[in-house]
Amino acid sequence: MDKEKLTTVAILSTVMSWLGILTVPVFLLVGCNILDYITGLMAAGYRQQDINSYKSIRGITKKVCQWLLVMVGCILDAIIQYAVSVAGVELRIPFVVATVVAVWLVVNELISILENIIDIGVEIPPFLLPVVRYIKKQAESTAQIEEEDDGKNGDV
Repeated sequence: MDKEKLTTVAILSTVMSWLGILTVPVFLLVGCNILDYITGLMAAGYRQQDINSYKSIRGITKKVCQWLLVMVGCILDAIIQYAVSVAGVELRIPFVVATVVAVWLVVNELISILENIIDIGVEIPPFLLPVVRYIKKQAESTAQIEEEDDGKNGDV
C-alpha cells in the first residue's frame, strides 16, 4: 500500500512541477468536466431528454476537444517562448496562453454545471451565475486580440 501511495505522490508531484502555473486550472478543469458530465446526466431527466450512448459520446468528445484546446495553448506558448529566445531575449513565461484557455474552459464548464443544476430545479443564489459570467468576460478580455479580416469569411 505504501508503494502505491509513494508512486501516486511521485507522479502527481512530477506533473504539478511540469505544469507550473497551469496546475490549478488543469485540476479544476478535470473536476469541472466530471461534474458537468454528471450534472448533465442528472438534468437530462428533468429536460424530458433520453439518455443515450450517442449523446453521451458527443459529450465526452466535447470534453476531449477541450483538452485539445489546452494543448493548442501549450503549443502556442512553446512557439512564443521559442521566438522570444531566438530574438535573444531571456524571458521565461510558461503556459500563459494555455492558462487563459484553461481558465476560460473552466468558467464555461461552471456555467454549464449551474445551468444543469437550475434545470434540475435547484434554486441557486442570484449572484452566482452573473459572477461566473463576469469572470468569463474578464478571461476573454485578457486575451482580446483583434482578428485580421483575411477575406475568407471566417476561415482561418
